[in-house]
Amino acid sequence: MEVIRSRALPALRRPNTAGSVQLRKRRSKLYSKDEQEAAGAGLVGENIYFVLFTVIFRIVNCGFVQTSFVPDEYWQSLEVAHNMTFNYGYLTWEWNEGLRGFTYPLLFAIVYKLLYWIGKDDVFFLIWLPRLIQAVFSSMADVKLYSLVRRMENPNIAKWVYFCQLCSWFTWYCSSRTLTNTMETVLGTLALYYYPLEGSQTKNSTRYLLFVALAFLVRPTALILWLPLLLYHFCKEQKKLDLIIHQCLPVGLFTLGGSVIIDWVYFGKWTVVQWNFLKFNVLQNISTFYGSHPWHWYITQGFPVIIGTHLPFFIHGCVVAPKRYRVLLVAIVWTVLIYSTLSHKEFRFIYPVLPLCMIFCGFSFSNIKRWKKAAIGLLVLSNLLPALYTGLIHQRGALDIMSSIQHLCNKENSSLLILMPCHSIPYYSHVHCPIKINLLECPPDLEDHDTYVDEADLFYASPLAWLNAEFYDPKRLPTHLLMFSVLEKEISQFLTTNNYMRTASVFHTHLPEGRIGSHIHLYEQQVK
Repeated sequence: MEVIRSRALPALRRPNTAGSVQLRKRRSKLYSKDEQEAAGAGLVGENIYFVLFTVIFRIVNCGFVQTSFVPDEYWQSLEVAHNMTFNYGYLTWEWNEGLRGFTYPLLFAIVYKLLYWIGKDDVFFLIWLPRLIQAVFSSMADVKLYSLVRRMENPNIAKWVYFCQLCSWFTWYCSSRTLTNTMETVLGTLALYYYPLEGSQTKNSTRYLLFVALAFLVRPTALILWLPLLLYHFCKEQKKLDLIIHQCLPVGLFTLGGSVIIDWVYFGKWTVVQWNFLKFNVLQNISTFYGSHPWHWYITQGFPVIIGTHLPFFIHGCVVAPKRYRVLLVAIVWTVLIYSTLSHKEFRFIYPVLPLCMIFCGFSFSNIKRWKKAAIGLLVLSNLLPALYTGLIHQRGALDIMSSIQHLCNKENSSLLILMPCHSIPYYSHVHCPIKINLLECPPDLEDHDTYVDEADLFYASPLAWLNAEFYDPKRLPTHLLMFSVLEKEISQFLTTNNYMRTASVFHTHLPEGRIGSHIHLYEQQVK
């Protein structure tokens, strides 16, 4: 009994002495661990291993995307950067009219200049390094999307949002492409991280406004997505005048001023490209020259295609997500509806809404109790197949043929005529030597002529007649011709008469349509 009492008495006094210190020490360890998980170990606010995994995932993603998507991937970024750095290349009509800004291409021009200075400006690096950089930017957006939800909700919901984001086939398809839409999506996601959502622990008006402003500079249509979010913030803000004077105006003047100065340097005159872009594409609707779709296209095709099999989870997530996320749903619906009013429509235009959609998909998965493993398997497989097909097979010929064109740099007096729909393949940014390359021009009618026909349409109206008229003098013939396989039969007489022989043929697509063939052929004129 004495033994028991002697052991018990110190235990009663322990809270007032060393025991108290030990208890706080254990508690301190516990909180430091939670804080470390919440605050993160890296500059991006997450555990360094998690960040590294995300970066590596997007780099692998980049390597598995070896196909072309749309001409803007090259012609509005890499081609412009090549021209800025090496002083040769082709700028489309938008640059002559001041519709595009040099802010985004400047990022890649800096990379090209560094490669030039260290003597590593090989075409391989010129092609892949910008894409790797864009992939890293996209991975940072993935991390911030996860971090936002974890701080707003909990790690369980955040991991499902992250899972849905990585599973998205369209994000896989676009995240490493040097499209302004891709950078707009990245900047929009970073802005969302700092956006003052109800209950947000990361809100920072200056930072989110800065990212929104940068997105607007890269692509002015970014304002469509952010307009309802900006209005919501303004309505909820108590110090409205301070918000405008101390945050909106400084950020706006700083970013827009920087953009105007950059464009002044390269255009040689003061140009506000954001206004020109909106005026031509929205107010004057010139973009319809490149195709138009019915008003419901985004609702019936565009949005269902890019979100894919995430759609049922997105719908379910809209039902179960907390009310404070309704403003994001409003922004998604608003964006789709506004874009629906524009005649020219493309899948990539609504790419920036996908990260917002993934938040709702994450809430859906966190609320699924039964058949969760089946749902996971369905989402992975149904996105893996289109991701691999579109990334590795569909429309890969436009890039594969560039290696054959690069060989022309080693031949004296080589010249190439591209008899393909406008901007079907990359240009000097993927060749990197000043050989003579001509292509069919297709600028829109900027002067409203009733009988206007661009050069490409004129050629395809009668290919053989156009070639005979254009090259009546055999001395003007190019040494090489490039075309889709569907054109071969129509101009076979011209090819035979002028002694052209096929020297390369690459697969392009299983879905040839109109002027687009299944293969791309390169012809070389044989010396008699």
